[in-house]
Amino acid sequence: MYELVVLSGSTIYEPPVEGKVVWDTSRKNNPGKLTFNCLMPVPFEMGNAVRFKVDGANVFYGFLFTEKLDKDRVKFTAYDQLRYLKNKDTYVYSGKRADQVVKMIADDFRLKTGALANTGYVIPSRVEDNQTLFDIIGNALDATLMQNRRLFVLFDDFGRISLKEIKDMKVPVVLDDGASENYDLSRSIDAKTYNRIKLFRDNKNTGKREIYIAQSTANQNKWGLLQHYEKVEEKVNAQQKADALLNLHNQVEQKLSVKNVFGDVRVRAGSMVLVNLNGIQQWMLVEKAKHEFSESEHTMDLNLAGGGYIV
Repeated sequence: MYELVVLSGSTIYEPPVEGKVVWDTSRKNNPGKLTFNCLMPVPFEMGNAVRFKVDGANVFYGFLFTEKLDKDRVKFTAYDQLRYLKNKDTYVYSGKRADQVVKMIADDFRLKTGALANTGYVIPSRVEDNQTLFDIIGNALDATLMQNRRLFVLFDDFGRISLKEIKDMKVPVVLDDGASENYDLSRSIDAKTYNRIKLFRDNKNTGKREIYIAQSTANQNKWGLLQHYEKVEEKVNAQQKADALLNLHNQVEQKLSVKNVFGDVRVRAGSMVLVNLNGIQQWMLVEKAKHEFSESEHTMDLNLAGGGYIV
């Protein structure tokens, strides 16, 4: 049983929903989205708060951004607070961790925050000119990943922007042969797999080009030589970045999509679930999650990644 309410000023509405309520989340650079249809008339305004719960559990808290009307009904789209991270701005900062960058931006844009995990790595300095807030935060998280190999997930937790490490996002849900009507599982070294990382930097003082390499000869013998080539900035520890990139990319990329799985509101983009399919038994990261709710049914479609999933 779900509860959907719209808050307009001091008035709380429980609209007559027609059809399914759909909740979508994506791991990178997208806000959570809730869509639903109502029979007209409904006295809502853009910016009204929307609250959605399932069996008493908090699922979504956001704001109306779009309404589309036809002859018989109106379709509403609400986004959570991450929608405001599409704003652009310029930031120059130094000596901040990624979680402190999130808090700085949230305070500047009057966004509420929840639990922000300490990301550990202090970024020496950064200039972000005319970038989306999503990209500014993403760059800070990428710098952290390159430094300490820890991946963090940014999400809206029922009205509060939160940041967690993926190891703390595991959900006790198992996807096996009986969990889905159908699934699509692929393994590839074609897109994000590299067994040699070659970075370069032009030294202004010596006039020479410096080369930094990290590689796996064992996987080069298995797959052939797959090289990633990139220029690095002066302040970057180039060898450390090369080693980190090799650690991330020197593996087979795995992708899995499942449809019409029995729904669990704990599963959202950024969470991890246990996969036991076709010889694969491992935790995989949810890249996208789509939940559909009716009065009697809750299902979800998931896109997951393993192997080189963290880039």
